Amino acid sequence: MKSYNIHFIRHGAIADTLNGVYIGTTDVSLSDEGKRQLKLLDHNMDYPYAKVVFTSPLKRCKETCKIIYSHIEPIVINELIECNFGEWEGKSADELSSDPDFSKWLAGDPEIKPPKGESNDDFTRRICLVFENIVNGLIKTGTTDCTIVTHGGIIMTLLAVYGLPQAKPFDWACDNGYGYSLRVTPMLWQRDKVAEVHKLIPSKREDDDE
Repeated sequence: MKSYNIHFIRHGAIADTLNGVYIGTTDVSLSDEGKRQLKLLDHNMDYPYAKVVFTSPLKRCKETCKIIYSHIEPIVINELIECNFGEWEGKSADELSSDPDFSKWLAGDPEIKPPKGESNDDFTRRICLVFENIVNGLIKTGTTDCTIVTHGGIIMTLLAVYGLPQAKPFDWACDNGYGYSLRVTPMLWQRDKVAEVHKLIPSKREDDDE
């Protein structure tokens, strides 16, 4: 039976993330260092083949696509945007440490949300719906290889929900420019809504061992 490969890649680095503040829906570009690191990864390692590339609408993801998959025009999906941190946007964990709701939200309370932001529950529902639509679309069209360029929080959450082996969200954390490959088997997907996480990407080039 045909299987489907879905590759998750976290966007390159932005200056604000390096400063330790929460950046969700703020539309900032990759930093110069982030661009340099991505180009270096693309030159020295292998990103997987993709027939189609889906991306978050934010600049840092679209710019990542241009560096890694310059030959493919990505399909922008608005629902792949990062979590809306509301009034916590642009603040660090230290600045928010005295807020009891922040501690509950950080611990994964599904109902707590940042002021004027998005709860963990709403965030999870949103990204699960779009991911299931992507998978079902791939199966319907017979498209066996795609890449999703998005945000760290989305990757961690989706793999915690659908990935095998089962693991907690932070177990799926990855650095900028890195990610994971999933193998979707239609029968297993239709029965249990799970997919095998089988590879960390980008991968080392085989000729590097020679």
